[in-house]
Amino acid sequence: MNQIELPETMSAVVLTGHGGLEKLEYREDIKVPRPEAGEVLIRVGASAINNTDINTRTGWYSKGVTTGTEEGAASGFASANQDDGAWSGKPLNFPLIQGADVCGTIVGVGDSVDSGRIGERVLVRPMQQAPDNPSSYNLITFGSECNGGYAEYAVARSSEVFAVNSSLSDAELASFPCAYSTAEGMLEKADLKNGERILITGASGGVGSAAIQLAKRRGAEVIAVSGETKFEEVRRLGADHVIARGQSLLNSLEKDSIKVVADLVAGPQWPELLEVLARGGRYVASGAIAGPMVELDVRTLYLKDLSLLGSTWQPKKVFENLIGYIERNEIRPVVAKKYALRDVVHAQEDFMAKRFSGKLAIEVANQNL
Repeated sequence: MNQIELPETMSAVVLTGHGGLEKLEYREDIKVPRPEAGEVLIRVGASAINNTDINTRTGWYSKGVTTGTEEGAASGFASANQDDGAWSGKPLNFPLIQGADVCGTIVGVGDSVDSGRIGERVLVRPMQQAPDNPSSYNLITFGSECNGGYAEYAVARSSEVFAVNSSLSDAELASFPCAYSTAEGMLEKADLKNGERILITGASGGVGSAAIQLAKRRGAEVIAVSGETKFEEVRRLGADHVIARGQSLLNSLEKDSIKVVADLVAGPQWPELLEVLARGGRYVASGAIAGPMVELDVRTLYLKDLSLLGSTWQPKKVFENLIGYIERNEIRPVVAKKYALRDVVHAQEDFMAKRFSGKLAIEVANQNL
């Protein structure tokens, strides 16, 4: 193993189990990890808050939970089953360091990794190919099946760590990996093309705001759904038209007028999404914050020749392309507020309250915010 001189312990926020905010513990006595063969050690500059962090903490992914994410976001879900509370449907190993996003600098490498990587400024791919069985659709999430970025140091497989050349700050770069790769993965799965009309729900959130930019980059016309107080911010991101959250889509859009729906919300209004889709349209989902249980009229599905797509797994080219977009300044970060590592709980509270548009960053290297 090659590395610079390191401390024995570090600060980190540790998740002790599924439940409420009390399950998050800030500690300063966590042992600094050491990279094993094929791994690198990263001094974390910044991380960020994502829905998946909160959903994992609360156990919302459990099949025992049938409501939206807000209901148990602070306290957890009593109906969650500990055995399927993670997105993978498998039990997690606690204690766990969450944080799907990481921007930082490589400070050590394990055996079989080129020592020339030490000093690289990097981003970590959040959705990673499973190391033990690298077949298609078999993956792990950084900060879920392995420790993530809510810490001063993190280890990751060298093959999942990408050098990035950018003048953006660590906090700005940390806003990209999870949200933007999720959004790009959705658009890739739906095969969004130049000139097509796309409807994006949850458009003021991290993934939604990323999807707006990435859809515009592809030359699409963007219809965004967001809270009325965030209309101007959503328009600045590139949305061509904005619809108020909760308003009937059929009062604003004609039936059969949308080619692609990128849905992060689901919930009671879900049937309208299929009504506004054009014949042969594509629906892609990567979230269900308003509730995972929806009503489907199967006649709408088959009579309109619709395609319903789920999007979690991503081919590696999605993240490779994202690095290129960043380095060519084709997309921009949307960081609403920054927090110190010790304030992760406060950051999650603000995230759950939907006080801000875009991303909430955790400046790990700056404890004096």
